Amino acid sequence: MHITANFDAGNIDIINADDKKDIQLAIRPDVGGEFFQWFNFRLSGQIGEQYVLNIMNAGEASYLEGWDDYQAVASYDRQHWFRLPTSYKDGKLTIVAELECETIQIAYFAPYSYERHQDLLAAVQVHPLVTLEHLGETLDKRDLTLVKIGDGDASKRNIWITARQHPGETMAEWLIEGLLYSLLDSDNATGKQLLDKANFYIVPNMNPDGSVRGHLRTNAAGTNLNREWQSPSLDKSPEVFHVIHKMEATGVDLFYDVHGDEALPYVFLAGSQGTPSYSDRLAGLRDKFSDVLKLASADFQSEIGYEIDAPGAANMTVATNWVAERFDCLANTLEMPFKDNDNLPDEEMGWSPERSIKLGEASLVAMLAVVDDLR
Repeated sequence: MHITANFDAGNIDIINADDKKDIQLAIRPDVGGEFFQWFNFRLSGQIGEQYVLNIMNAGEASYLEGWDDYQAVASYDRQHWFRLPTSYKDGKLTIVAELECETIQIAYFAPYSYERHQDLLAAVQVHPLVTLEHLGETLDKRDLTLVKIGDGDASKRNIWITARQHPGETMAEWLIEGLLYSLLDSDNATGKQLLDKANFYIVPNMNPDGSVRGHLRTNAAGTNLNREWQSPSLDKSPEVFHVIHKMEATGVDLFYDVHGDEALPYVFLAGSQGTPSYSDRLAGLRDKFSDVLKLASADFQSEIGYEIDAPGAANMTVATNWVAERFDCLANTLEMPFKDNDNLPDEEMGWSPERSIKLGEASLVAMLAVVDDLR
């Protein structure tokens, strides 16, 4: 038997692997030690044998409610991801794997690798309307890349989309992949009409350092990027600093920040209702966007989500709130589950890369519904 996390986005420490029925592991915290929940490792063993893996520090993880009704994901080919029997009790997360091949990869959610990120950028850049712009470097000297789509016509609306401020929320970049390919599909009438009306500015991965390091929530400095929007710095949060600089140059008419939620088994939006300048105009746009997204995707719902901020009480360090206030625009955080979607459960797959991709495609329909009214 062999266990390793020595690869892109890998995260696990081995405490004791002497007994295949009681393999003891620990999740390695993000830099700074404040957050941890993401795990991603490979187990090699004998076909037909059952292995019981116990994550011993699960009871100290960032979101304990995230373990309720949670099932770990696994893959033999790193393409098809399915769920493994998983239970949480007395601070310990137990995963049971019966091997059908010699090696299985087990993770908190289906990883979106840095290599796949590079493949996505390379694939879309061949489209005549796409330009890749280098916004700046991260603290680990990786590229922060913006995908610009459109002809730059100043009369068009400017739609900004960001994903993976929290690197462990890999479903966010799976959604971006679906959205990008759908938007650029010449046979997709929704995408074609949107590009007639809007320029797109998309950052598929806001936190490449945290992604490669196997972090749940922070960048290389241990900074939670989605609490940096009011005063980003090159020392702590260059990713946010560079994106805001570009936003100031283009303007923003619609902002869509894509995330995953550890605890809630639903797809939902979190808006900017608590910002000081929230208005009836923005409320109407948000309601229309939400209503159309429900029609476009049965995975989306609007009944269950975060508590809505009281007027003027929004946390202005959060991307959606800061962008909405700065540009007086429609801004939403989209949240997807790590678990399953309880409205449409799938026992084998749970929430999956495939469903994230389809939700990205559906998001374009909601954008088209509001694009003419954004300003």
